[in-house]
Amino acid sequence: MSLPFDFADGVLHAERVSLASLAEQFGTPLYVYSRAALETAYGAYANACAGRRATVHVAVKANSNLAVLNVFARAGAGFDIVSAGELTRALKAGASADKIVFSGVGKTADEMRTALRVGVKCFNVESIPELDRLNTVAGELGLRAPVSLRVNPDVDAKTHPYISTGLKSNKFGVAFEEARATYRSAARMKHLEVIGIDCHIGSQITQISPYLDALDKVLELVTQVESDGATIHHIDVGGGLGIRYDDEEPPEIGAFVRAILDRIAERGHAHREVLFEPGRSLVGNAGVLLTRVEYLKPGSAKNFAIVDAGMNDLARPSMYQAFHGIDAVVPRKGAASVYDIVGPVCESGDWLGRDRSLALEAGDVLAVRSAGAYGFVMSSNYNTRPRAAEIMVDGDQAHVVRARETVEQLLAGETILTA
Repeated sequence: MSLPFDFADGVLHAERVSLASLAEQFGTPLYVYSRAALETAYGAYANACAGRRATVHVAVKANSNLAVLNVFARAGAGFDIVSAGELTRALKAGASADKIVFSGVGKTADEMRTALRVGVKCFNVESIPELDRLNTVAGELGLRAPVSLRVNPDVDAKTHPYISTGLKSNKFGVAFEEARATYRSAARMKHLEVIGIDCHIGSQITQISPYLDALDKVLELVTQVESDGATIHHIDVGGGLGIRYDDEEPPEIGAFVRAILDRIAERGHAHREVLFEPGRSLVGNAGVLLTRVEYLKPGSAKNFAIVDAGMNDLARPSMYQAFHGIDAVVPRKGAASVYDIVGPVCESGDWLGRDRSLALEAGDVLAVRSAGAYGFVMSSNYNTRPRAAEIMVDGDQAHVVRARETVEQLLAGETILTA
């Protein structure tokens, strides 16, 4: 099989392991990841960066499973985090602290202390109040915090409004027209060291042009900032490259990386380190969610296939109206019907797919494709539903990389009143 998730002998496989056998052995709902797919996607970034001053920092928020992160750490990746919890995960997965970038708009003082003590590569700072707090915290520890400013270039990434981050109306970053003055303020703070500049304009971006538009503005700003006396050692171009869920045609990873690096070189900045922070494009198509059909419910307006995975397991469809391909793991040869694939959660927004043509019977297992990014990490225990198990497939071997939760575990931290 040439694809990480492909059919062999009439059954959908992850690499060389039958997904039907995984559903039988480990139950559903079940997240399944392909190690080969993770390594292939990372290799596309790493190969395009080879010979250039460029590094890859995996966005932990997209998929924070320790085994997934460890695959990237073994390959030499850095990491992009947005919380102290993600910092702990990255370190536990084998990351080097000096290859970790701490992003996020709402860092607490405790999170700053933790990151300073372990020695992260850089803090991507998003406001003057955050600069003030970081300067104070670093001073209390007798340290200097390495910082870059996340600049908001007011560029439309042409993506879903919930995952657009580079417009004036978004909460992220320092406004472009205020960035130069903010750099001056940072340079005056005795416990901060300005080392870079950061820009992240959104997620699921399927064109290169918005990146280049933002990059041109950032490079102009770099020249201005350095004329004021600061030194910009690195340019962080963020992440956000899209994947194919349905009929999207995102650029190939290597072409995207080369376009960014070539533009930076053309503008005379090839001597600076360039940081990429991919997430979805590394893990999105490296995972599927398996779910079993509980009931088929025909209706006058809609036919429903009610499955055991719901919006608490995969939030993207109900949250973003996102499309995920859905296939029967063992396709039937009978006549297909059109179904809405819906879950058991007590919400009308609990759906995984609309108007899907499938030949189904109760008990069949479905694979929800492209579920490796923002799948398990966004799952919840709504309706007191334990979260799914996670499996990593490596060739013909399947490894449990997160055990299924139990209701007893969900209740363990709770108490009732004693009077």
